[in-house]
Amino acid sequence: MSIKQPSLPSSRSHGRELPEPSEEAISHSQQILDVIKTSIQQADGRISFQQFMQTALFEPVLGYYRCGTEKFGAMGDFMTAPESSLLFGQCLVRFIQSTNTANNILEVGAGSGRLAVSILKALAAQSALPESYYILELSAELRERQRQNIQVELPEYIDQLVWLDALPDAFNGVVIANELLDAMPVTRFKLDNSQVFEEYVVCNEDELSFSYKPTSDQRLLARIEVLKQKTSIAETEPYHSEVNFIAQDWIRSLADGIESAVVLIIDYGYPRNAYYHLQRHMGTLMCHYQHRAHPDPLILTGIQDITAHIDFTAMADAALESGMEVVGFTTQAHFLLNLDLLGLLDARQQETGQAGLRNYFQASGEVKRLTLPGEMGESFKVMAFSKNYQDDVAGFEQHDIRHLL
Repeated sequence: MSIKQPSLPSSRSHGRELPEPSEEAISHSQQILDVIKTSIQQADGRISFQQFMQTALFEPVLGYYRCGTEKFGAMGDFMTAPESSLLFGQCLVRFIQSTNTANNILEVGAGSGRLAVSILKALAAQSALPESYYILELSAELRERQRQNIQVELPEYIDQLVWLDALPDAFNGVVIANELLDAMPVTRFKLDNSQVFEEYVVCNEDELSFSYKPTSDQRLLARIEVLKQKTSIAETEPYHSEVNFIAQDWIRSLADGIESAVVLIIDYGYPRNAYYHLQRHMGTLMCHYQHRAHPDPLILTGIQDITAHIDFTAMADAALESGMEVVGFTTQAHFLLNLDLLGLLDARQQETGQAGLRNYFQASGEVKRLTLPGEMGESFKVMAFSKNYQDDVAGFEQHDIRHLL
């Protein structure tokens, strides 16, 4: 089975109008398409979707997260919570300080560096800066952007930041991963006539398209059997979805490098029963281009983000299997409210004058974006793991939904 898609950037995807890319963006996209087409030729005519997504997002120099295009904020393709409001980072500081491991902080995938800035500013205001703030970032371009932003905002602290190329050994502290796992390449599958097919990308007449092949991947087959037993995927066919094995393996690798730590994962996703619901029979994969969301990963290659929601049950399983404990799971709204987000908003109300009034109304809008169900409040979830750590952590006092996992 093959579904035609245009291989060059297009302004239309499934009836959605998308902004026309610039000539420079089209040229960039064509370069990475050439890399993908060469890979397809060398692999006897097909590559797995996971390999396609890996190349489109992380190919050195050309991949979406490795090139120099703007990605975050109003001028990019999507808005993250740290880009939306400093209040987000201020709440995370309250989580960090609820642990006894706050002397070392490791942020994995720090984006533009806005979260690091907001966390460090809040800690500096309390004279509680950590001994070390580590950033694990594979993109040289994003590293430089993070360094510049932190240099502008906190020049006196820049020399205490440490950028890493890999997960550390024997880390003690707090680990933060905000919107990291959703960009990890996924394995896509189709369940049809009780048979499991893996999705591939092929090139026909110079155009990329999808194809499906019965899988012999034992890991995927084993997961589908679990899903058949515990979810409703077998009740409607064909059923298309995805599995994020790379994210699970990353959690296991993280656990191997931790001595004593608390880990905070923030991302959009669902517990397994909700993720693999029969009404979600086309999966969760989405693309983001200049603040337009659409489901077509085979256009705008290398110049758009490609993401999939997180199966938080799978992440919890990976943590438990690797010796960590799951110490909390809730929605972003409840997590932030548990950390007294509204108290931070009330503090803005105490500011005087027209500037104070403007700051308060701006902060009110930010709180709505962070917490309302139609914004980020319900779709984003927060999960905390711990290893060799016995105390409670803040943020999960009300509406801890680990029982849904």
